Amino acid sequence: MVEETRAKLIRAARTAFAAKGYAAASMDDLTAEAGLTRGALYHNFGDKKGLLQAVIDQIDAEMLVRMRVAHGQAATAWEGFLNEGVAYIEMSLEPEIQRIMLLDGPAVLGDPSQWPNQTACLRTTTQAIQRLIDDGTVKPVDAEAAARLINGAALNAALWIAAADDPRAVLTKAVEAFRQLAAGLLRTAG
Repeated sequence: MVEETRAKLIRAARTAFAAKGYAAASMDDLTAEAGLTRGALYHNFGDKKGLLQAVIDQIDAEMLVRMRVAHGQAATAWEGFLNEGVAYIEMSLEPEIQRIMLLDGPAVLGDPSQWPNQTACLRTTTQAIQRLIDDGTVKPVDAEAAARLINGAALNAALWIAAADDPRAVLTKAVEAFRQLAAGLLRTAG
């Protein structure tokens, strides 16, 4: 019952936040949409902000799956690493991700680099870079420092795209610059 209630609230909130934005989404409307009461929202998430965090966690998990698929389509580990970053940046064109993850999320929850899910992402990126160092693809460099810079570049590119007047034009520039920055880690150019 608890999981079903949580799932209904997250589904209703996700729809409302994507369509109206966090600030304009009424707790009464989204609980009614879910067929539940405000009490259920408070019991499961504490408040509207807690519900937003749960929605962001769900979207983030879905984005991670998509990034792994992009990685799996590459011929080499390096290409897979780049594909993941580019996939993340490209997802910033999607209205739901723009609104919830990149505009409302930071406005309500603060700096995305400090969100709990970023710790896992940073650890994964650090491990990927260390493997690329170990196999001779990437220059010897502090893997965590490189991971923080690469993740920061991808996040800031996504934030830039989400806030742009012409997101598609910005995407092209951001992806090219991201690829060039990342290529600086390579032991040999190419």
